[in-house]
Amino acid sequence: MTQPSTAVLTRFRLMAILCGVNLLLLIFGYMPAKYLFDAVETNKWLISIPIAHGYLYIVYILTALQIGVQKKMSLPIILALIAAGTLPFASFVAERRIVKKYS
Repeated sequence: MTQPSTAVLTRFRLMAILCGVNLLLLIFGYMPAKYLFDAVETNKWLISIPIAHGYLYIVYILTALQIGVQKKMSLPIILALIAAGTLPFASFVAERRIVKKYS
C-alpha cells in the first residue's frame, strides 16, 4: 500500500525540523554544558538530549529514504538528505528545498 505524497512530505518536514532543532540543542546546549561547565553531573535531565537525537536521527534517515524512493531521487540526493541531518541548519535547508520541489 503506497501512502499519499502529501503524508510522506509532511512526515519528512516534521522529522527534518525536529532533527534540526534537536541537533542545535545538542551542539549549542548539551555540549557546552558537558564540556565547558560540567553541568551534566548536576543536571541529569541533560542526558535526554543526545538520546533523543539518536532516536530522532534514525527516524529521519528512514523518512529520507522513504521520500527518496517514493519520489525516485538519485542515490547522491538521498545521501545528501541523510547527511543534512548531521550538519547544523542543513536539515532546514534540505527540508525547504524538498518541499519547494515536490509540493
